[in-house]
Amino acid sequence: MQLALQTHARLAAHPNDVDRKRIERALQDRKRYRYVSPSVTPVSDGYRIESPCCSRNVDPDGGIIDVALFKFDADCSAWNLFRKDHTKASWELHSSYRRLPDLLNLLKDDPDREFWQ
Repeated sequence: MQLALQTHARLAAHPNDVDRKRIERALQDRKRYRYVSPSVTPVSDGYRIESPCCSRNVDPDGGIIDVALFKFDADCSAWNLFRKDHTKASWELHSSYRRLPDLLNLLKDDPDREFWQ
């Protein structure tokens, strides 16, 4: 039984390739900046989304910019979604979700352009 719990804990840990691929597939259906290719980078307890800055709003040269950061809080069993404040060069907590698909739906739609700037 203990081995089964340890195996489950390893499979559920973040980052992992299953969720990374799920995120990559979800981003293909985003509403904004569909003509650029974002990347999903594993980070401690989560994932960082980066993308070329095609709007030139954040980087006039169109370089790679941070779009979003998600971190899984195991104590609360929740995903924390952060947006980048590019003027301060810092991550700000945007919202929390129990399920990764709910977080991804917001990120894909981004009605207020808080992420895809």
